[in-house]
Amino acid sequence: MKKLILLITLVFSVFTNSQVLEPVKWATSVEKISETEYNLKTTATIDKGWHLYSQDVPDTGPVATLFTYDNSNTSFKLIGNTLEEEGHIEYTELFGDGMDVKYFSESATFTQKITIEGDIPKIEAFVEFMVCDNSRCLPPTEVDLVFNINPKTEQTSTNEEKSPVSDSNNSSENSSNKSLWGIFFIAFFSGFAALLTPCVFPMIPMTVSYFTKQSKTKAAGIRNAIIYGLSIVVIYVLLGTLVSLIFGADALNALSTNVWFNIAFFILLLVFAASFLGAFEIMLPNSWANKVDSQADRGGLVGIFFMALALAIVSFSCTGPIVGTLLVEAASGGSQIGPIVGMLGFSIAIALPFALFAAFPGWLNSLPKSGGWLNTVKVVLGFLELALAFKFLSNADLVLQLHLLEREVFIAIWIAIFGALAFYLFGKIQLPHDSPVTYISVGRLSLGLLVLSFTIYMIPGLWGAPLNLISAFPPPQHYSESPYGVGYTQLGSGAMSNNHENLPDGAHLMPPHNIMAFNDYDKGLAYAKKIGKPVMIDFTGHACVNCRKMEQNVWVKPQVLEKLKNDVVLISLYVDDKRKLEDSEIVDSKLKPGKKLKYIGQKWSELQTIKYKANTQPMYVLMGHDEENLIKPVAYTPNVEEYNSWLEKGISSFNN
Repeated sequence: MKKLILLITLVFSVFTNSQVLEPVKWATSVEKISETEYNLKTTATIDKGWHLYSQDVPDTGPVATLFTYDNSNTSFKLIGNTLEEEGHIEYTELFGDGMDVKYFSESATFTQKITIEGDIPKIEAFVEFMVCDNSRCLPPTEVDLVFNINPKTEQTSTNEEKSPVSDSNNSSENSSNKSLWGIFFIAFFSGFAALLTPCVFPMIPMTVSYFTKQSKTKAAGIRNAIIYGLSIVVIYVLLGTLVSLIFGADALNALSTNVWFNIAFFILLLVFAASFLGAFEIMLPNSWANKVDSQADRGGLVGIFFMALALAIVSFSCTGPIVGTLLVEAASGGSQIGPIVGMLGFSIAIALPFALFAAFPGWLNSLPKSGGWLNTVKVVLGFLELALAFKFLSNADLVLQLHLLEREVFIAIWIAIFGALAFYLFGKIQLPHDSPVTYISVGRLSLGLLVLSFTIYMIPGLWGAPLNLISAFPPPQHYSESPYGVGYTQLGSGAMSNNHENLPDGAHLMPPHNIMAFNDYDKGLAYAKKIGKPVMIDFTGHACVNCRKMEQNVWVKPQVLEKLKNDVVLISLYVDDKRKLEDSEIVDSKLKPGKKLKYIGQKWSELQTIKYKANTQPMYVLMGHDEENLIKPVAYTPNVEEYNSWLEKGISSFNN
């Protein structure tokens, strides 16, 4: 009885602790089709910001949702497979090499058809599943299901009781908001860049001259200028709205992962880049401009609107590639309002100078004169378009896993593009529409030095440097010829090292830092006792993004790396390790009576949940040989000084 009370207390304390997350709640129901046929329906309710994965996912991806029905009762038979509703498909890099993965958000329903013979009061089953949010994944979990064979009743599964929800559930919404703000500001600054092109900049004084002549009073001039600016905004926002309506939310969400969309965007941006570099001009038919000009002569509000439309058409050869690129980028973000937000930012930047100079024509005297510098701006934009094009080609290559555009190749292409841009800015390269360069202005020299510095910065990336400034653009480090840097050779068990020292039983050198680590708790603890050092348990996962961030950005710092190599024994326990336990190691689950722990990851996940009352990764524990904590465990700690201080205090406690 004492053991039973202890077990109940332990389970209750685990599931009422705020660090234990249960983002999915399961419910079951039965639908009668005929006297002998039924549908067993399982509904998952998913907390905001979390993803539940399909039954069909890549082998190297997340754990698939798997239903197992107790067939010990031969009075029923399964008809076909468990069916699932349509979900979302996205490209993700959470799981090793990037891949397309189908997932469900908010809710999902799974249906299994059966036939029965005789009376069956209930059918028992269980579901194994895995959930992730934008930055982390919880360990694979099993939940029992019970189906009462009575269409009027609904049986709720065993995990009905809710746990407190982490603040991270809002991460998806916050990320979306940040993404839209990012689109807006990029588009806004792109609009200012478009102003400094040969097709747009010279039109500012022409527009000011028109409003000066047409407006009888200063107040009328200001009013007309405001209407003109608003008309520009309306025209471009209508374009963004049109793109959103044509594609729809689902299509926009697929843009970032669809191979053919990415290849089409790559070709489109190559065309835009060639146009900006002077190979040809992209122009709308002259008849369009003539018709719009004729409407602009009508005067009044209609005339002002058509003047704004005329600006958009006449300047298309310069603004078209920028607008097209913005629409591509905004659309590929997966948000239906992304193109609208992008065009709003772009149009405001275009409209502001036209409206302000039209309202206050005296400011025109402060504008620089038109000249060859306008074409220089256009060419610089062409080089940027060219560099961006390879991002879309890289997306397609990642999805297809062709390994044609691995990280080193991508970085080499960018080094060539930005190196050529630096030579262009220094006047060593001339393109078709350039004016002769008799001298280099201070501004052009400064920009050239900045581009040259950026080019040199990228060179170490060819040998494995992380290149944090551009981490969002090239393929991830594992998608590379030498994912752990030059000089590393492969050892057994998947470990990587550039030396071949004798290691203790069960230990390996962890790339790329060469930290000796154990993946087995007992072997690591035994070694720590042998050499007299404290233990650091690293609860981690193959699919844990924040774990990789800690390893790449915090563990690599000298003050931290020195302690991990020399002052502790590191035990890394992967809670999503799907390798099966040996028969002698299979034990009953303490959290789910009647269930067996079948996989290595389940063993470590249960250890973390029971002993430390948490189930998120990463989690770091410093403990002594008595297996008691030396200091309070910590989770994701990107601040190097804070993490180093935690290590120092724990190690000092052990030594004292």
